[in-house]
Parts: sequence; C-alpha cells; structure tokens
Amino acid sequence: MNMRKISVLCGSVLVWGVVAVSGFTSCDDSMSFTTDRSALLSFSADTVRFDTVISTVGSSTRQLMVYNRNADGLRIASVRLKQAYATPFRVNVDGSYLEPESGARAYDFEVRTGDSIRVFAEVTMPENGQDAPVALNDTLIFALESGAEQHVILTAVGQDAYMWRGRVIEADTLLEAGRPIVVYDSLSVKEGVTLSMAAGVQLYFHDGANLWVHGRIVAEGTVDRPVVFRGDRTDRMFDYLPYDNTPSRWGGIRLKATSTDNRLNHVDIHSASYGIACDSSSTDAMKLTLENSVIHNVGGEGLGLYHCRASVGNTQISNTLGHCVAVVGGWAEFVHCTLAQFYPWDAERGDALYLANKWLALDYPLQHAHFLNCLVTGYADDVVTGNLEDENKDVDYYFGNCVLRTVEAEDDASRFVGVVYEKKDEEGSGQEQFRLFDTDNYLYDFRLKDISIARGKGSTEWAARYPTDRYGTDRLTEPVPDAGCYEFVPEE
Repeated sequence: MNMRKISVLCGSVLVWGVVAVSGFTSCDDSMSFTTDRSALLSFSADTVRFDTVISTVGSSTRQLMVYNRNADGLRIASVRLKQAYATPFRVNVDGSYLEPESGARAYDFEVRTGDSIRVFAEVTMPENGQDAPVALNDTLIFALESGAEQHVILTAVGQDAYMWRGRVIEADTLLEAGRPIVVYDSLSVKEGVTLSMAAGVQLYFHDGANLWVHGRIVAEGTVDRPVVFRGDRTDRMFDYLPYDNTPSRWGGIRLKATSTDNRLNHVDIHSASYGIACDSSSTDAMKLTLENSVIHNVGGEGLGLYHCRASVGNTQISNTLGHCVAVVGGWAEFVHCTLAQFYPWDAERGDALYLANKWLALDYPLQHAHFLNCLVTGYADDVVTGNLEDENKDVDYYFGNCVLRTVEAEDDASRFVGVVYEKKDEEGSGQEQFRLFDTDNYLYDFRLKDISIARGKGSTEWAARYPTDRYGTDRLTEPVPDAGCYEFVPEE
C-alpha cells in the first residue's frame, strides 16, 4: 500500500487496525498556532515580588502562571532574564531552568489555546554592604514566535544581616542599631555578663533558636525604635499572610535561675514559641522589669513567672496558646497592663491570667501578685483562673481598679477593689473594644475604641506611676485614666 495516497481530513474517521488517537490531534483547533502579533500571553501578575530577604539566604519560591486565552496556540521562541549572567534570580519555566551560565535563556515552548504553563522563581540577594535594605530588579522576557515581546518584572529587597551561630556572650556587650542579627542555634549570655541592646536593635531568630540568659539583658528601646525579637522568616505563608504574623517561628527568651536585674523597655517580642520564661530564683532580687512592651502571638505562655520577682508596667501581652501571663508563686506586680487572650490558631488556648501557689507537686508561696489599672479580657467567659491551695496561707493577690473578664468575686471583696467585671456580649467588651481585630489577616491593634468599658476605669493613684501610656499619651489630662496599657485617643 502506498501510504502517500492516504488522505486524512478533519471530520473524517479512519480505522486501520489500532490507530493511536494522538495521530489525529492535528485536526484539533487547539493544535493550530498563530503568528499574529496581536495574540499575546496573559500572566497571573505583571510583577513577581519577593518580601525583604536576608542577603545570601535563599528565598522561598514564587509562582507565576502564564495563560493562553487566544483562539489559537502560541509558540514562545525564548524566555530569558534581561540581566542574564548578573541576575540574582533563579527561574524555571515549564521545567526548563534558565541557567545563568548559559545566558539565563530557554527556547521553544508551546502553549495551546486555553492552556497554561508555570514559572517558578527564587532569589538570593547579594550582600550590599549597607545597613539599609536595597532593592534589585530584573525582567523576564517572553519572545513569541510572532516577534512580539512581553515582560514580567522580578523585584526583591535584600537586607544585609550579621549571622550568629551558637554565639555565647562572654563579656559585657552593647549592641547598636544597624543591620539585624540573625541567630542560629541559639544565643547565650554567660553568668555574670550583661548584654545591652540600644534602641532599634533587631534580633531575628531561626526556627527553634532561643535566647538563654544566665547573666543579664538590658534593652532600652523607644516608641519609634523598639528592640525587636522575632523570627527570621521574612516571606509569606500565603499572599495575605506573612510568616511574621504566625506563632512558633522561633523559641523564646529564657531567664535562667542565675539571671537577675533584667530590664526591658520598649521591646517587641512576637511570633515565638513562648515569650519570656523566668526560672525560679530568690525573690529578694528583681529578676525582670518589663515596661512599655509587647509580647504577642506566641505558641506557648506569653510571660511565665515561676517563683521570682518581677515588675511589669504599660505592657501588652496578647494572643498566646498558653496563658498570656502565668504567676506561680513569688512576687509580681502589674500596673496599667493589657492582657488579651484572643489566640486565633487553637480553641484550646490558655487564660489571660493564671495564678498558682503550687507547681508539679511543689509549693511556691504567692507572696505578692498585685494588678493595678489593668485590662484582662479574652474570648472565654472567664479568663482569670488559677490553682490556689489554702488561700489563707502564703497567698497575697490583689486587683485594684481593673477590668476583668471573670466571675464576680463575692467571698473576698478586699482582694477586688474598684474592679469592673466584663460580661459577654456587653457593649464595649471583649474584642469589640479594640481598634483593629482582623481575624482574616491576623492583624490586631489593642488600642481602645471610644465604646470600650475600660475607659475611665483606672485610678489616678496608680496612674501616677505611669503618667503616659505605652505610646506616650498623657494619662493625667483626663479626670480618670483608662484601664490597660493604652489611653484612649480618637482615631484620625
């Protein structure tokens, strides 16, 4: 048989033994390709953006979808990166890697009508020798068979950082503001040594890394330039959700038994597995003074005080899987603090405040646990709980001019003076009293709205100890200050 005489036409059926279907796909309109210059590709984005990435550390992967929404197929003659050899970006187009050594170019792609291909991009930013972040761009150029060219911008911001691996601070050290410090394998402060941190210092901890303090830490931030303790993931879990808004990105800060006289002012601790854990030590010496600070969104306890001495003022501790604050024995005083338990990631969350005089079958006398002008709230009906055995022995707790989301105390009114009990669904209570409560994007602003029941519930006596709130707003201009760490200010 002369195969040249067999004619295959669209719409015809040919049966010759077993004939592969693929042999006839040329009859499908999807296999017709156009060279019309007006027929172009469509992209899921015109710019592929990378969040700020640490220089020399590879980024996460971004995806770009390339669609053909034309009536005919399109052939892509080449895809290339404009900077070729000099590009910091790594790109894979439909399984073909754009090798920088080969000019960062790949050839011959087909996109049938209604079909698409995937592009994956990563970046490793070079060191720029500066403290400030530096942006770099490149262009991904699609050259069609028709001669038309289409461009997609790749952009990233690189931040130089100091890399510390298993660093031990063995002599008194002052950290100045500048490029962040990325901590791998934890950072330790030796007994008898002080690590000081100036305003604007940023410590980025890798997954599982902790700050172990056997000696002493002193952090002196400001309203505008806090000292920041956070995870090192600077990218996003989803387009709307930075990893920095999620908990358990790093370990936390642990003040060991030998550590005393730690002073933290205007610090921001967030996205950790726990906030600050204070190991048992003598209550004769102040272990921790924490002021004008935030501990937020952690996967364990926010502040754990275990038979030690601590003073906390003008501080927000919020959204923790464990208790926001746990006081187990010892001496602790909280003035103008906001304890807000709205942890969104697990319904089995802890309480806003937990008091106990026993832990792991051991007795820890609760010598002094006083809460003055504080706001303690959360999702649950009762967020103030504890385990206090024999309250008449070695137990001293007191709430003065606080707003508490708990069952009203009836048995010992002398411990609850000027207290307002927040009730479920009461106007201005719970989450409704705060400026921003976005559970879709995990964004929160615990400053008060005008309707908050915490307004005007404080005492000028206690406010005199902190005459301005965490943001520096004067508390004493109003006849009666608000409870919590924020004084109400009308929104602009």
